[in-house]
Amino acid sequence: MPPLCSRGIPSPRRVLVAHTYQRAARCSAAGRRFFHSNECPPTETPFGAVEDAILAAAYRHVPEHGFSQRALGLGARDAGFLDISPSVLSYSPFSLIHYHLVTQRRSLASQSRQLFDDAKLQSQAQSTLAVSLDGRLSALTWARLMANKDTIHWWQEALAVMAHPSHLPASLNELARLADEICFLAGDKSTDASWYRKRASLSVVYSTTELFMTNDKSRDFAETRRFLDRRMDEVQTLGGIAGSLGQWTGFTITAAVNVLRSKGAPI
Repeated sequence: MPPLCSRGIPSPRRVLVAHTYQRAARCSAAGRRFFHSNECPPTETPFGAVEDAILAAAYRHVPEHGFSQRALGLGARDAGFLDISPSVLSYSPFSLIHYHLVTQRRSLASQSRQLFDDAKLQSQAQSTLAVSLDGRLSALTWARLMANKDTIHWWQEALAVMAHPSHLPASLNELARLADEICFLAGDKSTDASWYRKRASLSVVYSTTELFMTNDKSRDFAETRRFLDRRMDEVQTLGGIAGSLGQWTGFTITAAVNVLRSKGAPI
């Protein structure tokens, strides 16, 4: 029998499940699907219907409240669920960070079509970008970095959460997926050892530029753009970065520790 609170009152989890089914029934009666995606079929989303609804709504509160439990609570309310839903379902700030990482990575496919569509090219310089693998890699990496601009003032704290031992495997996995997605969309056709080298090197370039961006106060992140261009040039010159993922791990953990110390954590 499912656990009950004292005096036979249903537990918060059972209340949430019942509320979810009632909401789904109302949507069905109104002729609307409970969950849908404009880009992919529902079965392809990495998030469940309830999870996606809460995280998507909570994500809109991140610019003001950060990747926090407060944002999750507000998102649950906006999505029509109980305020306690995130806690009952064990959602944490990392759940919101992971949602950001996944959704922004997945949005690169549509962005790449806009970036490289020949019908939209306006100059010879853009044409060069469209046919150059290095140019496409740089353009896609920059597009992904720009997806952080609205939450960049919270991103150092997000990096600290990502570097926590319990979240580091998922963070590394998502970074690897991002590097692979960028290489794939850029048209990388390599099948030899360079396949791994390109992705490992891009992982380091992206993560170091991402951290640099958190301290960039220049207009339209111009300094970050120059930093990215220098890192991309170095990779092309050196032919890759040895031990890239190991470097990223050490680099990110060190940065996270510094952020926690700046917040007064006893480390």
